[in-house]
Amino acid sequence: MTNYKWHTIPINEIQTMFQVDKEKGLSSKSAEKLLQEYGANQLEQGEVISPLTIFLNQFKDFMVLVLLVATLISGLLGEYTDAITIIAIVIINAILGFIQEYRAERSLQALKEMTAPNAKVVRDGKLTIIPALEVVPGDIVYLETGDRVPADVRLFESHDLYIEESVLTGESVPVNKIIDTITYENIPLGDQKNMAFMGTLITRGVGYGIVVATGMNTEMGKIADLIQTTEEMETPLQRKLDQLGKILVILSIALTVLVVVTGIWHGHNAYDMFLAGVSLAVAAIPEGLPAIVTVALALGVQRMIKRNAIVRKLPSVETLGCSTVICSDKTGTLTQNKMTVTNLWIGGKEINVSGRGYEPKGNFYIGSKEINPGRVASIAKLLEVGVLCNNANLIEAEEEKGFFKKNKKSWMVQGDPTEGALIVLGAKGNYNKKSLEKNWKRIKEFPFDSSRKMMSTIVQKQNKQMVAVKGAPDVLLEHCTSIIWDEKIVPLTPVFKKYVKKAIEKMANQALRNLGFAYKEIKNGKIVTEREAERDLIFIGIAGMIDPPREEVKEAIQKCKRAGIKTVMITGDHQITAMAIAKQLQILPPNGLTVNGQDLYNMSNNEFMQKVDDIYVYARVSPEHKLRIVKALQAKDHVVAMTGDGVNDAPAIKAADIGISMGITGTDVSKEASSLVLSDDNFATIVAAIEEGRGIYENIRKFIRYLLASNVGEILTMFLAMLAGLPLPLVPIQILWVNLVTDGLPAMALGIDPVEEDIMNRPPRDSKEGIFARGLGWKIISRGIVIGLVTLGVFIITLNNEPNNLVKAQTMAFTTLVLAQLIHVFDCRSDISVFHRNFFENKYLILAVFSSLLLLIGVIYIDQLQPIFRTVELNAFDWLLTIFAGSIPTFAFGIRTLLTTRKKINKLVSDS
Repeated sequence: MTNYKWHTIPINEIQTMFQVDKEKGLSSKSAEKLLQEYGANQLEQGEVISPLTIFLNQFKDFMVLVLLVATLISGLLGEYTDAITIIAIVIINAILGFIQEYRAERSLQALKEMTAPNAKVVRDGKLTIIPALEVVPGDIVYLETGDRVPADVRLFESHDLYIEESVLTGESVPVNKIIDTITYENIPLGDQKNMAFMGTLITRGVGYGIVVATGMNTEMGKIADLIQTTEEMETPLQRKLDQLGKILVILSIALTVLVVVTGIWHGHNAYDMFLAGVSLAVAAIPEGLPAIVTVALALGVQRMIKRNAIVRKLPSVETLGCSTVICSDKTGTLTQNKMTVTNLWIGGKEINVSGRGYEPKGNFYIGSKEINPGRVASIAKLLEVGVLCNNANLIEAEEEKGFFKKNKKSWMVQGDPTEGALIVLGAKGNYNKKSLEKNWKRIKEFPFDSSRKMMSTIVQKQNKQMVAVKGAPDVLLEHCTSIIWDEKIVPLTPVFKKYVKKAIEKMANQALRNLGFAYKEIKNGKIVTEREAERDLIFIGIAGMIDPPREEVKEAIQKCKRAGIKTVMITGDHQITAMAIAKQLQILPPNGLTVNGQDLYNMSNNEFMQKVDDIYVYARVSPEHKLRIVKALQAKDHVVAMTGDGVNDAPAIKAADIGISMGITGTDVSKEASSLVLSDDNFATIVAAIEEGRGIYENIRKFIRYLLASNVGEILTMFLAMLAGLPLPLVPIQILWVNLVTDGLPAMALGIDPVEEDIMNRPPRDSKEGIFARGLGWKIISRGIVIGLVTLGVFIITLNNEPNNLVKAQTMAFTTLVLAQLIHVFDCRSDISVFHRNFFENKYLILAVFSSLLLLIGVIYIDQLQPIFRTVELNAFDWLLTIFAGSIPTFAFGIRTLLTTRKKINKLVSDS
């Protein structure tokens, strides 16, 4: 029965299908049979992978296997420090990978926790409470305020029933449920108002319905299935590093074998050449690369935590840097998720109300002039009626911030969000609910009803009684005979009605949710019926409310535009509301398209693919639609960041290149499916995360450039020496020492290089861009060749001057290679030249280079270390020669770039 459009089927036909009586419900025997047939009403989990298997799977990666081989070789060579370091790197990476995958497996468990523990059903003619697991299709379910819906239910009785469905549909306000059959088949869940869905919350009223779907057949179950079947995207960085690792390993081994073969061919001892070759292989294979990437990402994560972004998956930080589209949920992400009255219309006057969220602070303005609402009788009356005809409460609660931090107070609404907005409005005008209720005692209430579209209360102060009414303004208008105009009560003529209707239309076009207010004083006798209470009323005015945009989001979206990133709004809310918010935030350009779920349903895949780049707002969409949008954008080569907070967002969050969930309003389901959690629910935090992501990627490129240029220099030094038939310029221990010292701390310091100032004014890089793009490959090869040539040059010069002192020549080559690499590290900080950035900006790099120099001096001048590292002391001239030679690879290219740049500037000046 999973393919039925339940909202389109009359309730009597559904009764027949399930053979159930609305009054008596199912019999216990029938329920048992159905439970066996359909199974327990729970969300199933796919094949469960044990934690041990998840951990062992971390060791299948190609680079990890290479690192393990390198560990074995290092151990055989007696290089136990290297072996221990590599093992530590492998284990750390495995633990991080395990944590990420294990957390991802918890998404479904979080979804399960949102389902109801118990259900009220009619069995054998009696209302009874049973475990929700035992609910079956055909059960008659009773729903009341505070209940969580236990399964998907077709309603047949509704008394002022409102259900909060935002976690499933994205609807910003509770939905007023109906029982009528809906004829349209393919409509979003938010418009299926005669249905109640598993996991949603009853906020007001009571109702009865027939269970039509349980477990995995429910809408919540479909989301659970999407989460299980949706594959997580591998990040661009992961793909590039995996490719790079394989290429480097193959090249390094090939070149090392070539060096060994060439050495033996020229008469060198085979065993010595084998040791040198193995040492060169260990040095050439960048086993430190995963560690430095991990550390760079981890440090970036720490910086992002300070900026309210919590990273659950390390590579996702880098992915943000190449995002081209951010698909953002509206409610709670771009908006505050706090219904707020922003406009009033009273007697032809428009009043604007300021303030943020539920905090009872704000001002009232007519045009630019601030007014005191307590001194304007008509405004005061509207505020009074809005508070007295109300069942919500405004409370101040403390948010626990931790042991060392002071608790922060925040305002919350208990009850319906619309009524809460009116309580806040009243408090802004000093009409506090508690104070009013001390003076005005409620005698009777006529609750809101979907047929009347009004709510009334009768209140009394001393001997005075008043009826306070609120409701749909167009309906309320027909119950009124008078209106407040120019602070006087006058007859409600057709002309005045026309003015009111224009005001209603204007507010609706601004996507404001409208409520009308009216009252009357009771002079003689008592009112018993709602009909008596709701006639001959005095119309006061209209309040327009909306879930307002976050104040800081507009600037964040502008920053995204400057960074070449498109923002797309995806919401379950109504199209007019979505468009209004999108225009306010400047998401929707003049020629941008807006589509709703129905439009999307009717579009073929080809048609959608043609339009997807021009669509900026999606309204009334389902979870399947969100997933379709993400996949369509990815098919157009976009790198997609998907934000959201509801259960309905989870599949798309998981499928996106980077999923972002809200830390405060977000459900556990969305958090577990995401890579990044915004602890302040602030869209602006994404901009900070993007900046960090771009900076981290550039830093990764920097140390790749440094590591590989250094490795090219080392291999070339050995290869050219063997090709020329020269003695070994470097002994195995020196090769390993260079690898340990120069590839360690300096490379790590590059990973935390400060972000360049203009990084957010650049367009996103192409996600298909290779690691060596933008001239990086040429920089690596050219600098590596010169490093190798100057090292070999110093070796040859020294060997010619002192033919019998091979150790001195090797020490000079060793020193030149180290110095060339330590100077080159500063060149790697900029794509332009070594002179482009301040040398002393990165203090950690200065410290790392200084430490490496001290270690170099130590192995040259400490007597006990000289025999181990095959070194001798160097004099002042030797140092001048090595420093000069070591500077050539960096400063020669730097001066060349500087002169080229200056020549281009001069040409531009002369042309202008």
